[in-house]
Amino acid sequence: MSALIDNLINDNLVPLKPYESARRLFSGGQDWLNANESPYANEYSVDSSNFNRYPSCQPEAVVSGYANYAGLDKSQLIVTRGADEGIELLIRTFCTPGKDSILICPPTYGMYAISAETCDVGIKKVPLNDDFSLNVNAVCAEDDVNVIFICAPNNPTGTPVARKDIKTVLNHFADKALVVVDEAYIEFDADNTWANEINNYPNLVVLRTLSKAFALAGLRCGFTLAQAPVIQALLKVIAPYPIPEPVAQIAAQALSAESLTLLELQVATINREKEALAEALASIEGFELVGDRRANFILFRYAKAQALMQYLVSQGMLIRDQSKQLNLQNCLRVSIGTEEQNQRLMQLINEFKNNEDAA
Repeated sequence: MSALIDNLINDNLVPLKPYESARRLFSGGQDWLNANESPYANEYSVDSSNFNRYPSCQPEAVVSGYANYAGLDKSQLIVTRGADEGIELLIRTFCTPGKDSILICPPTYGMYAISAETCDVGIKKVPLNDDFSLNVNAVCAEDDVNVIFICAPNNPTGTPVARKDIKTVLNHFADKALVVVDEAYIEFDADNTWANEINNYPNLVVLRTLSKAFALAGLRCGFTLAQAPVIQALLKVIAPYPIPEPVAQIAAQALSAESLTLLELQVATINREKEALAEALASIEGFELVGDRRANFILFRYAKAQALMQYLVSQGMLIRDQSKQLNLQNCLRVSIGTEEQNQRLMQLINEFKNNEDAA
């Protein structure tokens, strides 16, 4: 059987290593602060009377609800299985396998590269500057690309991307490439959204998700925002029934006025907890906060990051090691949890430090 698979598998997939999601890396644990999830689990109701029917490709209530939320026309968005499907759809729709390339700016979200590799699409990399700002000149020097992915706020650095820099890239590639601004964490940096610029740039695409601030990571529901011609092209490629009926029902409820008010309250609480945790981490000798805090996580550097990580995992506290990312040696990323989880994290870190100092 192994020989059969070896003979049949696509050549471009042979060297591919699958994305190391938080759930693939670790199971179990008491506190999950490793996947940038919300600490909240909100209640929703589901009507099962239509579960015997195939769902709508683009559920009207979800499309209308998110269009209102984003301030766009319904023709300017498509609902997908998480923002990850949006990434893959953009690559499959606008890049020819074995011929075209995307551009990414590491350190950044890993699924841009994984999706490109899966589709046999090339990857050009322009690293962020030392301060994690966009290297605009280097990006614009890479003219032979079809899709440019810019994560803003960036994961895992939590940094914003200067508006003038994105505007420069949009203008430079106006007739050459799509510029995709991934706004998975935008609710934590709402003033910097590009959704309100969709009508001004035919090559602008914005990715959104319900996984972070909306506290619906388990739902797998995302959105791709762009001018209508881009959306119509994506609709040629998307699966016939991408959004399950229970997902559509819950997503529509999450976009109600009442739920959006709750979202604002929960984002505000997470932001307060984030600042308190950042202050506590920065006060520990040898700990250095890295990047910025425009999302729902904190990135920090510590010389004994690997040993600390092992200790936390042994105590059921799961955070994320980012040391393999470019320019992030000895860096760990922690998602913002509940007040109790954040306090337990600090307790364990202090225990580790005390044991290290006493050794």
